[in-house]
Amino acid sequence: MTHPPVELGTFPTPVEPAPRLAAALGLGPDDLWIKRDDLTGLGGGGNKIRKLEWTLGAALAEGADTLVTTGAPQSNHARLTAAAGARLGWDVVLVLRGSPGVSRSGNLALDGLFGARLVWAGDVDRAGLDAMAAEVCERLRKNGSRPALVPFGGSSTLGARGYVRCGEELSRQVPDPRTVVVALGSGGTMAGLVASLGSAAVLGVDVGALADPAAAVAKFAAPLTAEAVAPDRLRVRRDQVGDGYATLTGPAAGALRLAARTEGLVLDPVYTGRALAGLAAAVRDGDVRPGERTVFVHTGGLPGLFGHAEAVAYAEEGVVVHEP
Repeated sequence: MTHPPVELGTFPTPVEPAPRLAAALGLGPDDLWIKRDDLTGLGGGGNKIRKLEWTLGAALAEGADTLVTTGAPQSNHARLTAAAGARLGWDVVLVLRGSPGVSRSGNLALDGLFGARLVWAGDVDRAGLDAMAAEVCERLRKNGSRPALVPFGGSSTLGARGYVRCGEELSRQVPDPRTVVVALGSGGTMAGLVASLGSAAVLGVDVGALADPAAAVAKFAAPLTAEAVAPDRLRVRRDQVGDGYATLTGPAAGALRLAARTEGLVLDPVYTGRALAGLAAAVRDGDVRPGERTVFVHTGGLPGLFGHAEAVAYAEEGVVVHEP
């Protein structure tokens, strides 16, 4: 049974033209549009809000009073789970990979501001992180709480329903786009878009969060569509991962600066920076062509920029000081 979603975001998010960025990428001035899912409202905005509306709707119906989820230290999903818990009056426990003291800025600062409790899992893999979250839930139950475990990245077939709705929203705003470009992390965002727009229209740019992101997309999307969803038929670029998920790649750094200086658009170093770098590569190799309507889904993540020391240093290098 699918429970109704809770209302957390501000929708529809706007779609804006990006003619100067389009020209810089080698597209026509009317070819590129930005779907502003960084402007979803709650907790600094971002794509995870659409997923949380559905997963927390189920948690509410099941009588939960505490949310538990997992992620990296600068997880956007963890930040927005904390914000959603604050709005709903629930306790939130974030089980994060790593150790305390690495950073107190970016998403971590907002986690604390929203009142979330942090559990540091140490240097563990995904299975270890999941095991720690299960232990936390068990301890909470023994203490009389009713925890709901929100999946990694908020991604599941249920959470992907939020991006089915986004795809429907986008179809009304920009009819018949040839390509919709989105960062591909835990898979739920792309899955919902594939379910609503079709696999041929959606280009996912892998950010390195999962070993096999296409399989995750297919798994989440298949129950939501009559179309057969095969991982090897999805449009996925895996050329932007670089040295790993948390690193700032050269193309992503260039994309951050390009979006900022052509459109005043702020991207983040892990997700949307890589996604724009992937779009630029797709234009260069002819997968995205001038004269075709292209939508870039801005999935947010701005607070994470300020917790990424390398990205902050790169941004500060661009400051030009003029003597009076």
